[in-house]
Amino acid sequence: MKPFEYHLAASPADAVATLTRRPDGAFLAGGTNLVDHMKLGIASPGLLVDVSRLELTGTTTLPDGGVRIGAGVRNSDLAADPLIRAHYPVLTRALLSGASGQLRNAATTAGNLLQRTRCVYFQDVTTPCNKREPGTGCSAVGGYVRYHAIFGASPDCIAVHPSDMAVALCALDAVVVIQGTDGERRVPVEEFHRLPGDRPNRDTVLEHGELITAVELPSTPPGAVSNYRKVRDRASYAFALVSVAAELGLTPSGEITSARIALGGVAHKPWRAREAERILLGAPPTEETFRAAADAELVAATPLPGNEFKIELTRRTMIAELRALSQAVGS
Repeated sequence: MKPFEYHLAASPADAVATLTRRPDGAFLAGGTNLVDHMKLGIASPGLLVDVSRLELTGTTTLPDGGVRIGAGVRNSDLAADPLIRAHYPVLTRALLSGASGQLRNAATTAGNLLQRTRCVYFQDVTTPCNKREPGTGCSAVGGYVRYHAIFGASPDCIAVHPSDMAVALCALDAVVVIQGTDGERRVPVEEFHRLPGDRPNRDTVLEHGELITAVELPSTPPGAVSNYRKVRDRASYAFALVSVAAELGLTPSGEITSARIALGGVAHKPWRAREAERILLGAPPTEETFRAAADAELVAATPLPGNEFKIELTRRTMIAELRALSQAVGS
């Protein structure tokens, strides 16, 4: 590990000002992703600005019935929060599906959002990778692609975003609250992460020096139910092959009145299933509707030689989750 300077931030404004002056700096909170990459030689910041002791650890109810989650709330604490468990079970289950208990005890809400979109080639500094070194090439193209993207990839990068939490937040229409030198701004989670395009080294729309201070969740539709389903190669401590975060609401007569779906393990960012939602709204909650919704979303999928199975796996996982939610609403 290379030597670096350390600064303990006294306030969000201090953190932003300090990092803005140092193009080679980075924020440090739980460190579960950044410190690993420093050890591997993937990241070598000249300055770490420690934001772990800032007063950003509360979870509060908003006037409109939503919830504000502090950026420093640990993943384990958020998953166990009674408010989140009662009103946003999709988020609780997504959090508990991620990493391991030890990592969830250290990882923060903002840190989870900011973990690098990556694959095995990104982690291996002996291989070319456009995310580590733009312009060097993508070793995954033509390589091992079992975990890689079927939506939104580019010739420069085909990696998928690893977060479970972010997929649930995308489905919930969450908003990221960001503080910068020019004040505060809000960005929907759906727009917070970037598709790779020709700049795969940029994972998010954050500018250097900007600090996430909170995530805000809108209130849930009355009577709607939600859940997170993750398909992976082993029962724990594994990234998703495919995951589905979904919320469904029905009228008393049985029509779908609300449908919010996001997919994980399939794109460089949490993938909002807008085409599937369009098919579901106003339709009856039947197997035919669920199949039509999944098929409509998967029209845009472009698998790679070696991950074609993700098409059918995504279809079946979406249908199974929608079926389970429709039964839960009606019970």
